[in-house]
Amino acid sequence: MKKIVLIIALLSPLFTYAQNKPNKKKGPTTYDLLIGTYTSGTSKGIAVYRFYAENGRLAYLSQIDGVTNPSYLTLSSNNKFIYAVNETPKGEVSSFSFEPKTGKISFINKQSSEGDDPCYVGVDKAQKNVFVANYSSGTVAVLPVNKDGSLSKAIQTLHDDGAHGPNKDRQEGPHAHMSILSPDEKYLLYNDLGTDKVNVLRYRASNEKPLEPASTPFVSVKPGDGPRHLEFSADKKHAYLITEMGSNVLVFDYDNGKLKQKQTITLLADNFKGQTAGAALHLSPDGRFLYASNRLETNEIIVYAVNQETGELTFVQRQPSMGKNPRDFAIDPTGKFMIVANQNSDTIYVLRIDNATGKLSPTGSRLEIGNPVCLKFAPAQ
Repeated sequence: MKKIVLIIALLSPLFTYAQNKPNKKKGPTTYDLLIGTYTSGTSKGIAVYRFYAENGRLAYLSQIDGVTNPSYLTLSSNNKFIYAVNETPKGEVSSFSFEPKTGKISFINKQSSEGDDPCYVGVDKAQKNVFVANYSSGTVAVLPVNKDGSLSKAIQTLHDDGAHGPNKDRQEGPHAHMSILSPDEKYLLYNDLGTDKVNVLRYRASNEKPLEPASTPFVSVKPGDGPRHLEFSADKKHAYLITEMGSNVLVFDYDNGKLKQKQTITLLADNFKGQTAGAALHLSPDGRFLYASNRLETNEIIVYAVNQETGELTFVQRQPSMGKNPRDFAIDPTGKFMIVANQNSDTIYVLRIDNATGKLSPTGSRLEIGNPVCLKFAPAQ
């Protein structure tokens, strides 16, 4: 019996250390927040702020000026490069090197986006191609990426010829609004506000023309709804689509390039009759809640709970964005805070997320920055 007691006594410090030692798998709590803007006001380009996930605090790091209307940004998978649209009538796409530790951004080069008013840019994980959606011309372009992060001229441009929706003012022709790869990167999906379609293209990175129509080349939504942005669930079984003109969120089952709509849920409060425009949507890191922003006379973030079996949504909360026209928002990777970019009031607000209920509440933290319209997080290495 004495031997057993002695062994326990000797091992006790080891057990205590094992229980209290730092968790090496714990993710970072400090991030860089990249802010894309329109430069028609006080902003001159892309700003970088350090974000502290322990308390939701933001601190200025750097800015790169002389970048015209970088209204949408994307980061390479290794966080070394940034790609930004230059949303102008003769659109361009710019590439930058990025140093996460300091937040420094350096211009590399730019190329034509092969269309007018590009509003979305994405890049594949292997850093082979960049995909651009040109809103006004309704085109999607593929630009190869070089080893140094620079862009080459477009190798493919696609356009939905002759198609249009029922709204004569806004759907006179195609208006590509997003070009996003499926989680396995076998397909590129692009939302077309002008034709009420989500187009599906097979993606083969090594081909001379890497995109071709999938076996089911598109899915249509309600006429006049105006598809805008789409996001996949973490389990890859569902996709969520926000419509700008209809102010709805659509839920799809997703399987190998095929979408099947199963639910439509409104962004609007009962009996609301004012002007609205759905904007962005994002899932919480744990996939339990979906958030969507609505603009014009609403200016709010809507919270939905996600059924983990079916993917369907249930309304939870309606939270004011604290400003005008919440064009975009971002959820920090720890899931504790949401950052909201209010384009028309030149403000960014930090909201706290209740991880149990998904509900949002103001923290009192805010930034003043000209025309913020895109937010992206990167680990501060």
